[in-house]
Amino acid sequence: MALLQMFRTAQTNGATRSLCCTAALQSKEWRLSKGFSANRTAEGILTDGPDYTFLDGRPTPLLKKQQLRMIKQQDYATKIVELTSELEFAKNRYQDKIRMEQEERDAVLRNRLKPKGKQLKK
Repeated sequence: MALLQMFRTAQTNGATRSLCCTAALQSKEWRLSKGFSANRTAEGILTDGPDYTFLDGRPTPLLKKQQLRMIKQQDYATKIVELTSELEFAKNRYQDKIRMEQEERDAVLRNRLKPKGKQLKK
């Protein structure tokens, strides 16, 4: 794989300077190719894990990011349950509507005029 080099030139007070970010790009590409996140500080054992542990085995309090993530996941779960119940309601209502229309058609067919006289005895 060829080395990836990007140079940015900035003009400041008549002087030019070159900035190279090859190492950062290679690190990002390596992390992505290994299945890690692009930003190493976004997630991981060092950022997600507790800062300390109790020797007697008590659980440590949740970190702020963990609390926010838990609240977000609970919001997602309640939204999913709410939308699922709405979907079930809509399906049942549609089935009831179709059933009622069919019953109306059947009622009209049952109530139509009946033959009289000799045709009735047949």
